Formats: sequence, C-alpha cells, structure tokens
Amino acid sequence: MSAEAADREAATSSRPCTPPQTSWFEFLLEEALLEQHLQKPSPDPPPVQLIVQFLEQASKPSVNEQNQVQPPPDNKRNRILKLLALKVAAHLKWDLDVLEKSLSVPVLNMLLNELLCISKVPPGTKHVDVDLSSLPPTTAMAILLYNRWAIRTIVQSSFPVKQPKPGPPQLNVMNQMQQEKELTENILKVLKEQAADSILVLEGALKLNKDLYVHTIRTLDLLAMEPGMVNGETESSTAGLKISAEEIQCQVCYDLGAIYFQQGATNAAVHENAKEKFFKTKELIAKNGSSSLHFTIDEERLAGYCQACGVLTSSSDDASQQATPYSQIHSCMKSGNYQDLVKIFLEDNLTLSLPVQFRQSVLRELFQKAQQGNDALDEVCFKVCVCNTVCDVLQGRIIDIQFCQLFLKPSKEKIDFLLEVCSRSINLENTTEALKRKMASFLKNLCLDLEDLQLVFMISSHELFIKLLKDDERKLLIDQMRKRSPRINLCTKPVTSFYDIPASPSVNIGQLEHQLILSVDPWRIRQILIELHGMTSERQFWTVSNKWEVPNVYGNVILGIKDNLTRDLVYILMAKGLHCCAIKDFVHAKQLFAACLELVTEFSPKLRQVMLNEMLLLDIYTHEAGAGASGERPPSDLISRVRGYLEMRVPDIPLRQVIAEECVAFLLNWCENEYLTMQVPLPLVQTNPYVKLGQLLAATCKELPGPKESRRTAKDLWEVVVQICSVSNQHKRGNDGRVSLIKHRESTLGIMYRSELLSFIKKLREPLVLTTILSLFVKLHNVREDIVNDIAAEHISIWPSSIPNLQSVDFEAVAVTVKELVSYALTINANNHFWLIIQADIYFATNQYSAALHYYLQAGAVCSDFFNKMVPPDVYTDQVIKRMIKCCSLLNCHTQVAILCQFLREVDYKTAFKALQEQNSHDAMDSYYEYIWDVTILEYLTYLHHKRGETDKRQIAIKAIGQTELNASNPEEVLQLAAQRRKKKFLQAMAKLYF
Repeated sequence: MSAEAADREAATSSRPCTPPQTSWFEFLLEEALLEQHLQKPSPDPPPVQLIVQFLEQASKPSVNEQNQVQPPPDNKRNRILKLLALKVAAHLKWDLDVLEKSLSVPVLNMLLNELLCISKVPPGTKHVDVDLSSLPPTTAMAILLYNRWAIRTIVQSSFPVKQPKPGPPQLNVMNQMQQEKELTENILKVLKEQAADSILVLEGALKLNKDLYVHTIRTLDLLAMEPGMVNGETESSTAGLKISAEEIQCQVCYDLGAIYFQQGATNAAVHENAKEKFFKTKELIAKNGSSSLHFTIDEERLAGYCQACGVLTSSSDDASQQATPYSQIHSCMKSGNYQDLVKIFLEDNLTLSLPVQFRQSVLRELFQKAQQGNDALDEVCFKVCVCNTVCDVLQGRIIDIQFCQLFLKPSKEKIDFLLEVCSRSINLENTTEALKRKMASFLKNLCLDLEDLQLVFMISSHELFIKLLKDDERKLLIDQMRKRSPRINLCTKPVTSFYDIPASPSVNIGQLEHQLILSVDPWRIRQILIELHGMTSERQFWTVSNKWEVPNVYGNVILGIKDNLTRDLVYILMAKGLHCCAIKDFVHAKQLFAACLELVTEFSPKLRQVMLNEMLLLDIYTHEAGAGASGERPPSDLISRVRGYLEMRVPDIPLRQVIAEECVAFLLNWCENEYLTMQVPLPLVQTNPYVKLGQLLAATCKELPGPKESRRTAKDLWEVVVQICSVSNQHKRGNDGRVSLIKHRESTLGIMYRSELLSFIKKLREPLVLTTILSLFVKLHNVREDIVNDIAAEHISIWPSSIPNLQSVDFEAVAVTVKELVSYALTINANNHFWLIIQADIYFATNQYSAALHYYLQAGAVCSDFFNKMVPPDVYTDQVIKRMIKCCSLLNCHTQVAILCQFLREVDYKTAFKALQEQNSHDAMDSYYEYIWDVTILEYLTYLHHKRGETDKRQIAIKAIGQTELNASNPEEVLQLAAQRRKKKFLQAMAKLYF
C-alpha cells in the first residue's frame, strides 16, 4: 500500500464516534442537528442542504503562518463534518433522485468520494479492475452508487437546461457561479472519459445475483470508532440497509438503458441494448412492484423510453410492431410510404391516440422535405394538415395557420378530401352532441369563407352537413349568404347550381381594407373608400394600417376635416405618397400627390400649399436620383420653385423642416452660391438655420479663390460650427456638498444640433462645399491642446487658429464627426486624393498604421495613374512622407523606411541608416535594394553587410551601385529619370502589398 493510501486509511479508521469537546461548532452540529432531525422520528426528512454546509466547511482551505493557502487539513473537525454529511445522505437511504435534485455535481461528487473512502475502496484503483463479488457488501454498494451516479450525470448533462433569469449583477455571486460552472465541466469531462469503465462496472453488477447493503447512520458510527471497538461488524453481511438483488438489477438496468439510449444518437445499433435494458426494467417493476423499491424510478419516463426504443429499433415480432402507431409512422416516413401515413392519421382521428405535438412534428418534417424540392409531397402535406385540423376542431383547439395558407386556393379535390376526413373522423351514432356542434360550426364557417359557389354547394349538399345542421340553421346560413348580394335568390334545399354568392358584409369590409392597404392607384383608393363608407359610417379608415404615417404638422390639419370620407382619402393619399417617396417609388408618389392636390384645392388653400411643397420635395428627389446623378443640371423651373419656397411668406402654413433642408442642399449642390449669398431675404436667414448655414457655406466657397482679407464669412461659419459643437456646462451640488460639472453632449446653444448638422452635410455632393466643411472640422480637430498628430486638409489656412473658450468644445464629438464626414465624402468620390490623405491622417493619429499606409498609397495612386506618372508634390508632401516612414518603422518594415527617406526633399540619412541597422525586419529586405537610387545609402549597405559577414546581401548591394544610370557623372536629367523609375516600381510594389 502506498504512503498516501496508508495515511488515508489511518485517517479513516481513526475517526471518532463522539464529537470532541474542544469545539462548540462540532457539538452543535452533531447533537442539535443530527440528534434532532435524524435519530428522532420525524415526518419530514432533514434538509439536504445540510450536506452542502458540512462539506463546504470541511473543504475550506487553511492559511499558514506565512499567509500561504494550504489544502483543508485532515483534522478531527473536518472528519466530523464529512461524517455528518454522510449521515444525512444515509438518512435519505442514498436515494440518488433526491440527492441529484438538491445537490450540485461538485458537492455530490465530493460526497460519493467520501463514501468510497469510508467504505475502504483503495484510492487510485480502477473500479473496473475490482471484483465486486469478493468485496464486502457495503463496499460493493458504494462502488455501484458512484458509477450509477456517474452514468446518470452524463445522461443528465445531455439534456437542455433552462437558464434561470439573472438577478441584479453581484460580482462575488457571479465569480462563485463561474467557479462552480468550471468545476462542474471538469468533473463531467472526467466522468465522460471514464464512462466506458462505469458501464462495464454496472454490467458486471447485473451478474452478482446477491443482496447488497448500503451504509446507515449506525454503520457510519461504527466505522468512525477506534479500530479495536468495531469487532468486524461492518465486514459482515448483515450490517447496513439491505437492498435486494432484484432492486439492484432494476436500477442498474434503467441507468444502463439511459446511457445506451443517449449513445444511440451516434450509434443506432446501441438502441438495441437500450431497448433490452428498459424492457428488463419494466419486467422487474411488474414482478416486484414499484412500491417495494428503495430507489424510485420515473415510470412515465421509462414508458417513453420503451416507446422510443420500439420506434427506433426493428422488431421481429410483426404483431408488436403493428401495435404502436409511432412505429408505423416512423416506418412510413423512412420508406416514403406516404399513402399509409395519411391512412394512419385518418384512423387516429377517431381514436385520438397521437399527441398533438407529435402530429405537428410529423407535419413540420414533411414541409421541410417539400421545401427541399420534393414537389410530390405538397399533396401529402395538405392531407396530413387536413387530418390535424379536423383533429384540432374536434378537440376544441384553434385552427392552425398552415391550414389557412393551404386553403388560400381551394379546389374540388381539396374539398372532397376534407369532407372525407370529416366523415371518417366522427361517428354520428355514438358521438356526443358537443363534438357534433364543433364539426357543424367548422363546416358552416368554411361555407361562409369560400367564394367559389360550386365549392360551397359541395359542402352544403354533403350528407354529413345535412345531418349536422338543423333546418333553421341551414336557413340562417342561407340568409347570411343572401346578404352578400340582394339580387341572389337562394332556396333552402340543395340545388345543383348556384349563382355567385358574394361574401358577407364583415368579410367584404376586411377584403376591401386589405385592397386599400395594397393599392397605390389613387382612383382605386377613392372607389374603395366610397364602398367602405357605404357599408359603415362608424369606422375611421385612415387607421386601418399602422404603417400609414403623416407628420404631426400635417396630421392636425387633415384630421380637422369634418367630412369623414374626405378626411380618410386625404390622409391615406398623403401617407401612401410619403411612403412611396421613402422607398424611392417616385412614379406612384407623384400620382398620389397629384390626386391629393386636386382634391384639397377644392376646399383648403392651406392643404393645397402643403401639397405643392411636398410635390416640390418629390421633384427634387426625382431629379437627384435620376438626371442629377449623371451630372445633368436641373431645369430652371425647378430652381425657381426651390427659390420660391424659400422666399414663401404665406401665414399659418404647416412646414416640414426637411423641405427647407433639402432645398438649401439642392442649391449648394448645383452651385447657386450667388443666390444664397446675395438674394436670400434677411428674415429667412434669421429664422431658418439651414438657410443661414447654406448662406455661410456658399459665401465661403465663393471667397476661396480670393485674398485672405476677404474671408470674413469663413470666420462667421467657423463661429457657427464651433457653437454647434460646444457643450453646455452646468454645475450641480452633490449630497456631499461638492460641486460637480455636468456636460450635455447635444448643446442647445447653436442654431441646430450636431446630429442635424451632420445629417444636412450628408445631403451635399458638391466637392468644393464638402471640402470646405471638411477642412473646417479638421481645423477644429487640430485646435485642441493635447493633439499629437495634426490632420492635413485643403484650404485649412482660412480658418481661425484658436478658440477663446477651448473647454466648451466637445472634441470627442468633433473627432467622430470628422471620421463620419470623411467616410461620407469618399462615398461621393473615392478618388479625391485630398480626402484620402485626410482618411490616412485619421488612421495615423489613431495608431492604425497599416490602414494609414493603405490610404496614403491610394491617394498617390489615384492622382498618378497608379504611379505611372509623378505624384504631385502637394499630395506627397514631406509631412506625408514622414508619416509613411513612421508607419513602416512601427510595422518593422525597416528597408521600406530607408527607401522612403529618399523621397524627402533632403534625404534623411540618419533615419535611413538607423533603420538599415535593424536586423529584425518584416519586409523583403535585400529584394528592395533595386529600388534605392541614393548611392550613399547603397554604400552604407555594402559596408554594413561586409561588417556582418553577409556576403550574398553585400553582392546585391554592390550590383545595385554598379548600375550605370546611378553614376554620379551622369547628367541631372538621367539621375532624376533613374530615381523616378525606382520610385514608380517601389510605390507599385507597396500598393500591391497594402491594397
């Protein structure tokens, strides 16, 4: 025996039978709890949570004098606590059902390991290697209990678990739950690895054929005594609670069946083993009776297992196979015998033995197969759906939506089958009146829903219909159908032919409302509303669809119209027109608005002007999406109408802000700067923020080519935007008396909110306007004191270089706005090199060096025909080149750094030499030497490789120097041409790398 095993055995054998008097805690637990709850007769079992308390106390780690965490000590206190936990479980007769419901996997694992330890199972020994027949009964039972629990835990872990609703987040509770979850997963992993051994142990237990004993409180007390006081009683066959061999076999068979059934999901042959075990369990329960078992078995679950195994396994007994409809359905689905499948469902409509969930699952599987391209299943789906629907009707359930969908286009064949199912699902001689009324109501409603008269006649003339409905009910049904059209004369007897019978008024109203929702023809909408108002005067038909939305400024005027029909028509025409505008269906929007304009012109000048304004906005949208997108200027008439709207002075006209916004954006996009600057009325500038913003933008764009002194409007525009981007600070005194500063992101100090300004800018497409507003925000971004890397932009010099109240500006919002504006601008023109440089600078400032290089290279590529021409010096300035150098350096591409140092007006030899000294380079290194044209750098490379003993690389550098076009005696034009050629090749290579 190993030292560890000897220590464990010695600790086990030396456990005391009475609590030590040195601790009130042990005395309280054993005497007050166990004597009161366990040894005294009580109708209620003790709380299982005592096991948790005892084991948690026993497993608490200790801390030594050096504050180091040590494992729980094996002292008297901890041994008593573990013994108390075992006694509680013994009082519960080791019922795993009770223990598993109340204890977590880690706690139950600890408890059963303690049981193995106290039952003298050698630690470290594989249970599969132990002969159970040679062990004491309690030891063998402890091994069986542990392995049964292991199998049950594996099976239980495969079931879905409903997650509890999380309460208020508490860090300590969350940490504890996470630790328990990780511990459970680790235990499950070990149990699954040992599952094969556990199965072999349980299979071996089935061969024992002898009674076993499980520990009781008394035997646990005996085990805790000193070795000299036991007298060998616990080793005898009579110690503990007797469990008969039949009861053991029953439980073990059930647990083995469960694990075999779970494994059958990946190995169908294992289902046979599961079936054998479950049926054996059923036989043992029938033989001994479930009441005699110390361990309960869920007989409902067992019956479900048996039924599932009967379906999933083939049986040689044809009679038993035919006994269950589940087996027959499974066989039909597997073989594709759908005719018999429908027959089974039809027969079950009389017996109603199949659960509704099972019926629905079969129908879902059929629908899935049909959707995968098996068109032949459409008819089968319909027939099974009809069987399910009639079953639902007879059981008083709501008719499923699938039946309604399949009956959207009824036919003679469908009605024939439906009537057959109804006839075969009810026995009129023996059935109850309640079932008859349900079937009669179903057939009557079906008649009222059908529009095809021939189909109605098929139902109303059927024998079942005549037997189920009384004469007065049939007369009432005929009256209801007559109301559909007064010109139809119906008799009460079945006839061979009918004229078309219109739907009932309620059905007609629903159908007309449905058509009203779908229609975009203004004259059809008017006709439908006239019909609806002729049927009922109580409804407000503008509320039929919650998708019909009209701005509040218009809604108040429209809903004030006294005539109900006119009010509904105006509201619906406008709502549908606005919806068509939103989805860019401008043709139908124009028709709807034109009809609405014609209607309101007769009685409301106010609404007439509203419709003229909306039609102006529609014309702007139409031009911008059509001819304007290709660069064609708008007609002069449209420009005049836009100006007229801005100058309009009609009182009490409800106006939408978006129209003014679109009009100003329209004028800016088509460079109507002269009008916005000089001709817009002053009151309009003072009252409409978009007009004021447009005027300032137009004036600034006009003055851009002019002298610096004339850029007063640039300063005015700057102040307006700064105010919009400022935050309003408020001071608030807290409970502790200190004053705190509160910042409001959306300031009300400016002429509009920042989000409104951003929305307006995203309507602009004119490059000069976009460049102007973009450079303003870039300058505002650069003004902040803690800025490290400025962003470059065109025309940035026209803006002021400082702000009086720097703390009031929300620079975080400014940075976000700059990013959004650049992204939007590049959607307008992805080849604008100045905008690409701004995007690159933004990525550079935010340490995204690879992305920055991408946009720096893209900016150079778009203005040089992919570097086939020289990149303009105002694009690749020294600042841009230096930032490209820094990007390459931080990406550890040091050879690229040295090459880029040549691009500067004055070659930066210090940086180039330092970069070449780096040996840990992530670029192609010597393969880039052919792109170096500066002889000094090449000579340094030659020296560096010679010093390092890198002969091959030194030869590459010497070869690069030796090219005749780099000879210093060459004319300047030749040297520049050589440099330009190498620049081109290098930049193209870089572009392929980063694009």
